[in-house]
Amino acid sequence: MRKETIVTVKTAPVSPLLTADLMINGGKGLQEGTLLKLIDQRGKFVGKGYVGQQNKGMGWLLTSNEKETINVSFFREKLKQALEQRTSLFNDSLTTAFRVFNGEGDGIGGLTIDYFDGYYVFNWYSEGIYDFKEEVLEAFRKVTTAKGIYEKKRFAEKGSYIEDDDFVEGERAQFPLIVQENGMFFATYLNESAMVGIFLDQRHVRKAIRDKYAANKRVLNTFSYTGAFSVAAALGGAKKTTSVDLANRSRSKTEEQFSINGIDPASQEIIVEDVFHYFKYAVRKQLLFDLVILDPPSFARSKKHTFSAAKDYTALLTEAIAITEQGGVIVASSNCSTFSMKKFKGFIDQAFKRQGFKYQVLEEHTLPEDFKTINNYKEGNYLKVVIVKKI
Repeated sequence: MRKETIVTVKTAPVSPLLTADLMINGGKGLQEGTLLKLIDQRGKFVGKGYVGQQNKGMGWLLTSNEKETINVSFFREKLKQALEQRTSLFNDSLTTAFRVFNGEGDGIGGLTIDYFDGYYVFNWYSEGIYDFKEEVLEAFRKVTTAKGIYEKKRFAEKGSYIEDDDFVEGERAQFPLIVQENGMFFATYLNESAMVGIFLDQRHVRKAIRDKYAANKRVLNTFSYTGAFSVAAALGGAKKTTSVDLANRSRSKTEEQFSINGIDPASQEIIVEDVFHYFKYAVRKQLLFDLVILDPPSFARSKKHTFSAAKDYTALLTEAIAITEQGGVIVASSNCSTFSMKKFKGFIDQAFKRQGFKYQVLEEHTLPEDFKTINNYKEGNYLKVVIVKKI
């Protein structure tokens, strides 16, 4: 059994993310993976957690129950509860990819687990939680079976991804591994990098695009990655989709996604270019789109542009409005956790005022139900999607 290190805190944590300034000694000398027993300055028990450098924190609170031991049984119970809460998704024959464990939302900050048609991908966000790997895997084997397990070690200098073989145990998947989402097909590669081919948190948004907004529309999908939004739009009856992304691999990846859904990639437009350059080109050529999808990364850098969602989203949306047809729809999305939905809607309002147009909010989305969040860690509910009509 792991030894618990007693640490005195200034006040009881109000969030599961433990920060250095919460601790009397600033957390000095604590090693990654250290189990913590937190007490207040009067010696009263506050909680138990572990050391794992992530984001602006140095670890996570795991329990407020002094009698609870952080061991295989603890992890087993958390995993069991999480899997049971996703029963409806496991029973959905049209969806075979979703999140089964969402970090602090399911009780273990620093760990997420995604499901891909029988295979599981463990995402470890700090060396600290990775130190518990064997206990977590042992607990996982006790509550379910997997065709195979892959992992992503998402901790390194400056938050970069650690490249590795990624395979852990079971049988290796045949790639591409084709998964379903609301009846749409997507190619995934669990062994390729931190990003496996589809962002699972946008499931409901893709369905809305397909079912409500794409029919007979000219669609522009910016920062398109592997073209998942474009596939949804094409399956929804779009006249034509245009996918724009700076990454060279986006072309072949997007062609593959179209092909496995029975769509001829040649019938769609796939452009490898800086989105900011494309906006200028579209203005020069007087191109207009009926549906524009704007889902940039929180931070991106190209040869000529550095983009930060917190600072630059308003300007980006302003350019998108200029090439959106009157009566057209914009899917404005951000996964940046540093600002709220209220502030994001403020960005949208500013952008439309700059362009001199009014707008109507058609619907809003945050994280889907499998991306479970908790009220005392609002940063965990990072996704903000507002679908607006230009009027």
